[in-house]
Amino acid sequence: MLKESLKKTHLKVKDYSVSGEAFELIQNSEYGFMETTPQPSSDKLPNYYKSEDYISHTDSKRNLFEKVYHLVRKLSLKKKLNLINSLSVESKKLLDIGCGTGDFLQTAQQNNWKVSGIEPNDQARSIANKKTNNSVFETEQLLKYKEHSFDVITLWHVLEHLPDLENHIKIFQKLLKSKGTLIIAVPNYKSYDAKYYKEFWAAYDVPRHLWHFNKNSISKLVSKYFMEVVKIKPMWFDAFYVSLLSEKYKKGKMNFVNGLCVGFFSNLKSIKTKEASSLIYVVKNS
Repeated sequence: MLKESLKKTHLKVKDYSVSGEAFELIQNSEYGFMETTPQPSSDKLPNYYKSEDYISHTDSKRNLFEKVYHLVRKLSLKKKLNLINSLSVESKKLLDIGCGTGDFLQTAQQNNWKVSGIEPNDQARSIANKKTNNSVFETEQLLKYKEHSFDVITLWHVLEHLPDLENHIKIFQKLLKSKGTLIIAVPNYKSYDAKYYKEFWAAYDVPRHLWHFNKNSISKLVSKYFMEVVKIKPMWFDAFYVSLLSEKYKKGKMNFVNGLCVGFFSNLKSIKTKEASSLIYVVKNS
């Protein structure tokens, strides 16, 4: 957490997934991101992930929404693979932080990448290891890797979950090879759907999301550690997923028609504004 003098309240948001507790989003004037306040202590934070609805920790397909999620995930995996394959690398060594149930790592491994993953959730890590020949480890492993070990480090909707934000960025920079690539995908609170749903915007997801980013904040954050954002790409499917969940939080049930319309309009607006619901940042190490 940064100095109180650099903060001001932006929005009050409720945890709709697990606890029902209320939190504040505090604007940071130095970086431009927002901080969830108060942030749960390290021993209490895992309790906010204990929900059958936390879809990235399971492979369940209990209903239409989850089935569509997994279908979209398959399409997204191809796009993610194409992105890392487009990078100029030598040894194809990949580290995926917060890899969930390991689908991205499995896809990369099947395409000749040498993969490692970090996943703190026991259930998700167990599923991931079955898919990747035991290539996924607990968080403590992050400090055991040698410096300059990886060509590519990916965080697919993970950076917003990590405590001690600046220290993690510093660690990732050290683990990357010279001219290596850090890929960060995070929600964008400057998007149309964020502005439309306001405190009901599902991508705030407090208190699991500790930080809330825009383009300037990511650039400022990585530049402090001698890295540079070289490309920003939209994640088109996220606008629909987030809008559908936001409908549920706002109205108590999922209005598919309205959610899909808001998601479509958000994507349409982002063609001009470049402010998609979620953005992928391609970051180059020095």
